[in-house]
Amino acid sequence: MKLSLPKYYNRRIARAIAEFDLIEEGDNILVGFSGGKDSGFLLYALKAFQQSMSINFNISAITIDLEFNKDADFSQMKGYCKSLDIPYQIVKSNISKIILAEETKNPCAKCAYFRKGIISNYMQEKGFNKVAYGHHYDDIVETFLMSIIYSGQIKTFQAKSYLSNSDIYVIRPLLYLREENIIKAEEFTGYKAVKSSCPYDGETKREEIKNLIKSFDHKNQIFYNLAAAMREGTPINLLPKELSRDKIRDKMKKLWY
Repeated sequence: MKLSLPKYYNRRIARAIAEFDLIEEGDNILVGFSGGKDSGFLLYALKAFQQSMSINFNISAITIDLEFNKDADFSQMKGYCKSLDIPYQIVKSNISKIILAEETKNPCAKCAYFRKGIISNYMQEKGFNKVAYGHHYDDIVETFLMSIIYSGQIKTFQAKSYLSNSDIYVIRPLLYLREENIIKAEEFTGYKAVKSSCPYDGETKREEIKNLIKSFDHKNQIFYNLAAAMREGTPINLLPKELSRDKIRDKMKKLWY
């Protein structure tokens, strides 16, 4: 079945692919398919581009079964991938046992760490060179603000990043699409998101930041100001690097003699 994307979606995804060299000839791309709206739309979009681009590349999908729900039903996700003619694999894990046993304060970060490890190993075994995630514009801006507030660092998701320890690339083709665009995309993809079985769903730091931005950004101006601040070349005027305690102490002593 020949797929197509509305012009608005097509142009923004094409811009990301071209600007950051996300897809190249002969790529073997694995899509992390959680069952949510973002990764569901990403599969549809990549299939549409595969059918229309002059570049030849392969697409497959993978779901990491976290086993939060022992009776999880993946039939809808299997059917969706089959309808798109995309090979699909479910890999079981014991991540839920680790997360729930440790009662960590940051379960999402630990879960993501383990998922990435499983996907990386799978990619090396099966010969994939790129993994695509469904992170969109809102995710990237929220991550930028989360990093500043919760870790005191200025960083966010990259459109394309190289993992040297596993020799694979991570790509994010939905970089220029807002979350509301992806929600509306259900009208033409027909894909309905699978409800997450994660007990922490909706209670994460990301959800707090999402609500924070919404609370004072009624016209999206603050959102796009944050987006502009993420770009290299933006004027930056930071305090100098912090001195060591010994250096500060020595300089303070000199104030009195």
